[in-house]
Amino acid sequence: MAIATTTQTLRNKEYETIYILRSDVDADTAEKVQGRVAEVVTRESGKLVKVEAWGRRKLAYPVGKAKKGVYVYVKFVGRGGLVQELERNLKLSDAVIKWQTVLTNEHVELDAVQIDPEEVKYQRLELAPEAEEQESRERALGLVDLPDQPHRSREEREPDFADDDAPESTPAVKVAAPAAPAAAEGEEEPS
Repeated sequence: MAIATTTQTLRNKEYETIYILRSDVDADTAEKVQGRVAEVVTRESGKLVKVEAWGRRKLAYPVGKAKKGVYVYVKFVGRGGLVQELERNLKLSDAVIKWQTVLTNEHVELDAVQIDPEEVKYQRLELAPEAEEQESRERALGLVDLPDQPHRSREEREPDFADDDAPESTPAVKVAAPAAPAAAEGEEEPS
């Protein structure tokens, strides 16, 4: 009995990863994370194609208590387990709060990839300290008027019904008690 075996050649694929760092991250920590990303890509025999630091931006939705984050875009070419290893390393970093990797091209020849050294160089993040105002618990719950909204008096918030606009009162409806069950034929009613 002959066993048919096939050897599958792993193809190089092109990926894009965007990872988000905490908004209070310093430049040294951001550089360490990017160095780790570059190390993983080269260790897994891949190539970095492009690295861009997009800076601090507002998140689409709060992640934990964070409302802003530092976005970094990475484009790379590699095989099989490169994405899993990269995401595992991002998960281990405390500075990274979110990441997403997308496959952009399934068939890429590694030798044909043109890499511009300026696009691969990581620009050091020089982020200004964040002056984010702390939102009070009362304001978050809507118990305090916001300064950009004019203060409205009670009369403006609740309509005052004039005598002619007053809703008509509903007549009282008397509900009768349920009737006692009728005695069955042949039974006497209790006296």
